[in-house]
Amino acid sequence: MLVEVFLDPNKDFLVDEPIIITQFNLSKAIKDSMQANFGECGLALSHAFQVKYVNPITKVCIFRTSREEYQKVWASMTMVKGIGNCPVVFNLLDLSGSIRACKNIALKCDEMKFEQYKLLAADRLTADIHQHMRNCLEKIRVLDR
Repeated sequence: MLVEVFLDPNKDFLVDEPIIITQFNLSKAIKDSMQANFGECGLALSHAFQVKYVNPITKVCIFRTSREEYQKVWASMTMVKGIGNCPVVFNLLDLSGSIRACKNIALKCDEMKFEQYKLLAADRLTADIHQHMRNCLEKIRVLDR
C-alpha cells in the first residue's frame, strides 16, 4: 500500500511540523487502531503488517501486509485519529500486489512531491534536506532487494 500522510490538515503546509513521522509511530498508531476496532484476534491476524518505508519530508509511506488482511489494515488506517496528539489523515495512493510495483510508483510520487516541497520551502531548503531526500530515494530503490 502506497500511502500519503497529512499531519494536522487544518494547518498551513511547511509551518513547523507538529511531529516527525517514523516507521515506529506509524506502525503503533495503525496497530492500536486495529486492536481498538478488531480486538486482540484482529490484531494477531494482521501479523504480516509492516511499515516498509517512510519519507518524513514528503510524507509518503509504503505499508506491507498479506493479501488476506489488507482490507483490515486499510480500515484501521482510516480510523486513526492522530499520531501522538497530532491529528492525521491517510490518503491511499496505490494498492499493489508486489513491493516492486509499489516501489516504482513511490519513486515517482516522492520525486514529484519533493519538487512541490522545494517550491514552497524556497529559502528554507538546506543541503541537509537535499541529502536526506537523496537518502530516502535510495532506500526506495533498494527496497525489494
